[in-house]
Amino acid sequence: MREEKIIVLDGDHLTLEEVIAVARNNIKVIIAESAEEAVNRSRKIVDDIVAEKQVVYGINTGFGSLCNVSISQEDTAQLQENLIRTHASGFGDPFPVDVVRAIMLIRVNSLVKGYSGIRLGTVKALMEMLNNGVHPHIPEKGSLGASGDLAPLAHMVMPLLGLGKAYYQGELLPGREAMEKAGLEIIQLSAKEGLAFINGTTVLTAVGALATYDAIELLKLADIAGALSLEVHRGISSPFEEELHTIRPQSGQLATARNIRRLIEGSVYTTEATPDNVQDAYTLRCMPQIHGASKDSIAYVKRKVEIEINSVTDNPIITRDGKVISGGNFHGEPMAQPFDFLGIAIAEIGNVSERRLERLVNRQLSKLPSFLVKHPGLNSGFMITQYACASLVSENKILAHPASVDSIPSCENQEDFVSMGTTAARTAAEILQNSRRVVATEIMAACQAIDIRQAQKNLGKGTQVAYDTFRESVDFIENDKDIEIYDELNIATNVLVDGSLLAAVESKIDLDIQFED
Repeated sequence: MREEKIIVLDGDHLTLEEVIAVARNNIKVIIAESAEEAVNRSRKIVDDIVAEKQVVYGINTGFGSLCNVSISQEDTAQLQENLIRTHASGFGDPFPVDVVRAIMLIRVNSLVKGYSGIRLGTVKALMEMLNNGVHPHIPEKGSLGASGDLAPLAHMVMPLLGLGKAYYQGELLPGREAMEKAGLEIIQLSAKEGLAFINGTTVLTAVGALATYDAIELLKLADIAGALSLEVHRGISSPFEEELHTIRPQSGQLATARNIRRLIEGSVYTTEATPDNVQDAYTLRCMPQIHGASKDSIAYVKRKVEIEINSVTDNPIITRDGKVISGGNFHGEPMAQPFDFLGIAIAEIGNVSERRLERLVNRQLSKLPSFLVKHPGLNSGFMITQYACASLVSENKILAHPASVDSIPSCENQEDFVSMGTTAARTAAEILQNSRRVVATEIMAACQAIDIRQAQKNLGKGTQVAYDTFRESVDFIENDKDIEIYDELNIATNVLVDGSLLAAVESKIDLDIQFED
């Protein structure tokens, strides 16, 4: 992120970290001067087309299968408003505020590249909504991921026209009222502007971008959880030695092995292999291979995200030399498959974490009291936490079925192969939430086990910080009667969500998802 508390959008250099800064930390944005010039050049071409009464898709024709219906010059503005009113057909719960802010940001960044034919003032109107905290009510369901995210993006535009609903200062209001309270003007769309706003992959990219960022953090937290479990089980450290992994130099595998070495450095609780303890179970011994595979997948998805947030994905596009090309950049397939991949990678992190949790709560595997509590029987302790995690990872296996292999023809079969990319992104985000809960439960159980073993000191360089930080928020569970486990699990999850645990560990050691010399 740039040092100044403002982000300059030029359509080419937006990063994932900057998306997070705007979406979650309310950093403001401005448009680069060079980008303003590009927008104005593109708009002049559209104005000339309208003045010369050329027939061009999306400017003075109908949409989709109605592309051969010509629209009169006096109706071109009404055409764009009609488009927004009828395409705002979403369903379901609204997207969270951070997702909505990411949607607005990515759309502005795409439009300022100067290939969409929109007026500069119209782009700035959306930017001012973002900067002033007017967040459109956007239902999360209803997009096919081609022709882009039509329904949800139409809901984004509605408040600009004084329609729909929007949140302002935490209150859901009619769109016009939200704009007025923020001191913002209602606009009227001109030729092509409605289509420029709603035709593109913006929503699926925004949802997937936030999930990707959170997945990167979760991968590091999974290494922390795994390292804590390793120490509880007096695990063998040799499977993490670098030489083992350089002969199979998969980047994520190398990074995971190095992370574990750094986390357990100086621990008195890890061991060497002996005739009585030759090797650990896969979920401990194979963390570099299992976690590393997910790291490689998510690194790939991150690269795809950073391409897409700096791309033009509407249709038609206006070239620098004045051509109007009706193509298919709105099609979500290039991101649908990566977001399916993202969901699979995150699901595997939840799967392996749940298996380590089972090893912690099972006395036959841990040599600790059943379910990590004194007086098992009178107390159930962590018994049902494992049940709940098993439910979550089982649900993830269903959610991880790829959305991108499905397609339903639409628009009188003109749009006969769609991506379902928004579904892929949404399910990846849901898998992320489930897997994060599982990892939080593993960390909570590992810290409980550490206390039972009275091993609170002399942990590794990184795991000691993790344990100490976690215990600032979540206490040892002495008896069932002293707690409500749901509340404790929520607190444990929030320690991961708010970033405090990862920040504390990374203040002492570096954790990576890709290996760099």
